[in-house]
Amino acid sequence: MTASYEVRGQVAVITLNNPPVNGLGYETRKATAEGIERANNDEAIKAIVLTGAGKAFSGGADIREFGSPKALAEPNLLSLIKVVENSAKPVVAAIHSVCMGGGLELALGCHYRVVAPGTQVALPEVKLGLVPGAGGTQRLPRVLGVEVALNMIVKGDPVKSEQLAALPGQKLFDQLAEGDVLEAALAYAQQVADVRPLPLVRNLKARHPEGDAYFQFARNTVKAMAKNFPAPARCVDCVEQATKVRNIDDGLAYERDAFISLMMTPECKALRHAFFAERAASKIPDVPEDTPQRKIEQVAVIGAGTMGGGISMNFLNAGIPVTILETKQEALDRGIATIRKNYEAQVKKGKLKQDKYEQRMALLTTTLDYADIKNADLVIEAVFEELGVKEKVFTTLDEVMKPGAILASNTSTLDVDKIAGFTKRPQDVVGMHFFSPANVMKLLEVVRGKATAKDVLATVMAVGKKIKKTAVVSGVCDGFIGNRMIEQYSRQAGFLLEEGATPQQVDKAVEKFGFAMGPFRMGDLAGNDIGWAIRKRRYVDKPGMKYSASADRLCELGRFGQKTGAGWYDYQPGKRDAIPSPVVEEMLAKHREAIGASKRDISDEEIVHRLVFALVNEAAHLLEEGIAQRASDVDMVYLTGYGFPMWRGGPMCYADTVGLFNVVQAMKRFAKNPMDDGAFWTPAPLLARLVAEGKSFT
Repeated sequence: MTASYEVRGQVAVITLNNPPVNGLGYETRKATAEGIERANNDEAIKAIVLTGAGKAFSGGADIREFGSPKALAEPNLLSLIKVVENSAKPVVAAIHSVCMGGGLELALGCHYRVVAPGTQVALPEVKLGLVPGAGGTQRLPRVLGVEVALNMIVKGDPVKSEQLAALPGQKLFDQLAEGDVLEAALAYAQQVADVRPLPLVRNLKARHPEGDAYFQFARNTVKAMAKNFPAPARCVDCVEQATKVRNIDDGLAYERDAFISLMMTPECKALRHAFFAERAASKIPDVPEDTPQRKIEQVAVIGAGTMGGGISMNFLNAGIPVTILETKQEALDRGIATIRKNYEAQVKKGKLKQDKYEQRMALLTTTLDYADIKNADLVIEAVFEELGVKEKVFTTLDEVMKPGAILASNTSTLDVDKIAGFTKRPQDVVGMHFFSPANVMKLLEVVRGKATAKDVLATVMAVGKKIKKTAVVSGVCDGFIGNRMIEQYSRQAGFLLEEGATPQQVDKAVEKFGFAMGPFRMGDLAGNDIGWAIRKRRYVDKPGMKYSASADRLCELGRFGQKTGAGWYDYQPGKRDAIPSPVVEEMLAKHREAIGASKRDISDEEIVHRLVFALVNEAAHLLEEGIAQRASDVDMVYLTGYGFPMWRGGPMCYADTVGLFNVVQAMKRFAKNPMDDGAFWTPAPLLARLVAEGKSFT
């Protein structure tokens, strides 16, 4: 984890070498600074080339050092950039593959920049709730112009090097390499070895002809688009400073102050938590990273309904052939028509090129015969959520599929071990729970059965990454991680109605907190009859579990949600607008009267805390039972599958922010509520233990 030094003729080549993306950790910064000094002290050296080993120039800061003393140890990145700028001999950056964050800031400190086509260039710090902290907001506007630079900084998305190189007047790249970028940089270094004075980005000017108006417009835009995130607005402030300061050092100091102040915000902490949580989710303690994987070159999907079609699109998008199997031709035709409609909508919006659409559809085949899918490497069942139906499918798959094929179920609640028991190859069975719409939602719950083989698990996690999902491992239980938790959330929502809240009050409170959708709007979208079926099963399996009967009364009225034009809300034909319903209001009033409940005023804070802390306490049980591997996995499930607000970091991160002691104190108050299920509010053993030890989940 350092940087190497070699001499090529009269040019010293310093190569960042800190896999996987040459993160600028302490040892790498130190070795690079020493290499610059060594080259300057060698009279035989006329110029210096700085590049990166492997598949990146540099991806920026070394995330393994985040929060540690090494992150700030000298030379820090600002000091290293100063060393590069102050070099008496020209430093040429040979940029390739990935040049992001601190890597781009380091390149901007070099005197010249030669870049390979296809390089991903970005300042992505805003995605972690930060502004660039080593001069990015001050130097990038000087080489790309204010508007292009600000767009890159505020969005944080990578841009291809050839796009930037083609911009009129750009000074970011001195040469777009043809062929090997290092060879091109060596040739360029020899060409400019004797040119003086050495050009510095810091000496360029950043100006906008209508600065005040432009920056006010930009500020208004980002505040409207990212109202819950402070970083984008601070990015605008920093770039504006680049256009106003007389000395770049004043702008650098302003940027650094903004960086440090943002680092302390709860939004930044939440985004950094999510960043690390996503990476941690892919790691399974007893499944080594080098576990051999099975080849997945052909996929079959059982069922052409909404889920089956959406699942299929994920694989088609990744270039993997898919065969969809159905029992009837009409169902197949409907499913294929829906897939075409989804793709055509993307083409119409300019998000997908016509030729790409045609390529994807060419990878899709259909069949009514199980024999046609026997050679698939992975088959995913997406049929009706009923164990008897699943049994028929898996019994047939066991007879038909080739040895070594992975048999996956998209079940959202059912016992994967029972499903595996329908086969003679339980080691090949795994849960792959996609979320609707499956072609859009990022979450993939990977359900590990007691017999699931390690290579099956490793393969499915890799497949999840290939189809651009955030894969999170869950053990087997009713509802797995996400749906088991959401049941407690929904129970609390029902109790709130009995105590006097309205569906719209609960939804508005939760949506103001930041959820994409409140529990009653969500129920109407998903179908209230689905929850009704689950409750009927609960009444038999868990007769002691208390529910509000209001949801049952709603379903008895045939109000299943948007699909019936009436649920907790009324809906007009062809529209999704949720309209408060007098029928529901009357039903709730009668229900309260029947159970002897008196209506009371309920604050938005109580609504939010009862719903969110219900998630937290159930998650603590899941962690205690080993169903979830780590608290951050729970957060990833809720951030990517259930609309939990990103700037709050997930339910477990939010509980830590509130303070677990305070969470438990609130739970004790909720337990005294006669209308609630007091037993539920007994803190889970893990939660109680963490409070006693003064620790947190994350």
